[in-house]
Amino acid sequence: MYRLLLNLGIVGYFGLFLLVTGGLAAYWAIYQQTAEQPIAFPHRVHAGQLQLPCNFCHRYVEQARQAGIPSLSRCMDCHRSIATERSEIKKLTRYFEAGQPVYWERLHQLPDFIYFSHKRHIKGEIPCAACHGEVTRMEVVRRVRSLEMGWCLACHRERGAATDCTTCHK
Repeated sequence: MYRLLLNLGIVGYFGLFLLVTGGLAAYWAIYQQTAEQPIAFPHRVHAGQLQLPCNFCHRYVEQARQAGIPSLSRCMDCHRSIATERSEIKKLTRYFEAGQPVYWERLHQLPDFIYFSHKRHIKGEIPCAACHGEVTRMEVVRRVRSLEMGWCLACHRERGAATDCTTCHK
């Protein structure tokens, strides 16, 4: 009887280990995912090598709730004369010259009932990397944080920021 219970305990332990490991792998597969974009944009080059600040392209990050997607004309300010021979820049130029919008795939999508303001976080001197990760090293941007309530609350508590429900739930 003792041997049976010991074997069941060992099998149960390893079964639980596999279940937890599989669950964590699935969790990170969801939150580390990338999105296929119509034009490949290397943040590693722009934000990393060239050291362009986030607000160089995401112009509304300091004034609005949304950081904003750069306009094609903003991209073309540089790419009329820089790297024009590259295939992705040619693609960008075709969109621009045709007056067509680029339909970027959104990577971070909060539920409608959540109020989030980039402006508030910038004023609070929260670095972009705190939520978005080190995009300066990413060829393709991916999710690195869950941006779920527990994660946000932990950050708010750590920084002494508001944690009452109405801060985010409007």
